[in-house]
Amino acid sequence: MRKSTRTLLAAALVLGVAAGPAIVPAAAATPANATTPTGAAAPTSAAPEASVPSLEAAMSAAIAGLPRADATAALVRVGGTEGSWQGSSGVHDLESGAPADPGARFRAGSVTKVFTAATVLQLAAEGRIDLDRSARSYLPELIPGRYATVTVRQLLNHTHGIPAPDFPGTTVEEWYANRFLVHTPEAMVRSATAKPREFRPGTKQRYLNIGYTIVGLIVERVTGDTYERQVERRILRPLGLRDSYFPGTDPGIDGPYNHGYQRMLLDDGTTGLRDVSVWGTTDGWAAGDLVSTTADLERFTRALFAGRVVRGPLLEEMFTLPKVADLKTGAPAAYAVGLSMKRLGGREVWGKTGGRWGYNTAIASTRDGARTLVYSVNSTDAKGQDMNRTALTVMVSAYGLPD
Repeated sequence: MRKSTRTLLAAALVLGVAAGPAIVPAAAATPANATTPTGAAAPTSAAPEASVPSLEAAMSAAIAGLPRADATAALVRVGGTEGSWQGSSGVHDLESGAPADPGARFRAGSVTKVFTAATVLQLAAEGRIDLDRSARSYLPELIPGRYATVTVRQLLNHTHGIPAPDFPGTTVEEWYANRFLVHTPEAMVRSATAKPREFRPGTKQRYLNIGYTIVGLIVERVTGDTYERQVERRILRPLGLRDSYFPGTDPGIDGPYNHGYQRMLLDDGTTGLRDVSVWGTTDGWAAGDLVSTTADLERFTRALFAGRVVRGPLLEEMFTLPKVADLKTGAPAAYAVGLSMKRLGGREVWGKTGGRWGYNTAIASTRDGARTLVYSVNSTDAKGQDMNRTALTVMVSAYGLPD
């Protein structure tokens, strides 16, 4: 969702992905089973008319051939009135070569922001948070005067102008060496707000985690409860998301998971894949530390777009792009509150991508819920400059090429 149309289009053409969304009647779709150890995707839908690319064919092709250089596994679910499909490909781990577990947990990365935004909007509906009130009025001891005018809404839609905090290391190898460091949200906010602002609040947009770190602290201040318990009470438990949880300072993943790998410099001086499944996420916190499954995220996506998580007029905040330009590219803002938007296959697709080392994740849907998509790709370049090749192909196969 964050990549340019040019990048998406070029990659899709190289990969030979058909233009336009592949559609199969909903009545023809059936559930999927696990894949074979060879990485062939599990089919789940009956064959449609030959003149229309089937959902099964498009999605199976998108995740076929794993593991390969860019990814070791992929878990995908497509739903909605246009048809459903689910499948998996690749391996549980490179050592055993066992097939990927389709029900495995994974790090959802910045998809966490959608849960955070929904929690804040629920509190706004209750009158406990005012989106137009300044962050400093909630956290006067933490937000300095130079950021006195930044509002909660600006934190949520990335128009606040607060820079990123400093973290030790500048390379993936250095970050790996520091993977067990524990970062507190207060320390991250102090590091960020000690710097000059990047732009006057409300005039530009720059996607960063720090705004969601601050709103996580605001949630705690107004409720007298932890951020994690508020999300659990308001979203996870009501929706029955039993396989989703917040790991806190635990760097591991509880329960079954498919191993994540990152290409980096190894101890012997060669470049190769290192298992990065165990890696602390306290640097993400309310912006990126959720652990989940494709089944849970699909259920959440359906409920969110149906208005069962955020109710009433406040849901529109998630589908309203600020009328400002991106700080770096000058393009129109692509991020609303929690969600972002990309035009694919002739229609607006709303959702959120996320990346933690070894894992790329996304949730997406058309506004009417006609087609939803959830994927987890065990990327070997999860935080690379460009969108992961397998993740890109899945997105375009579900919705079509960028307009």
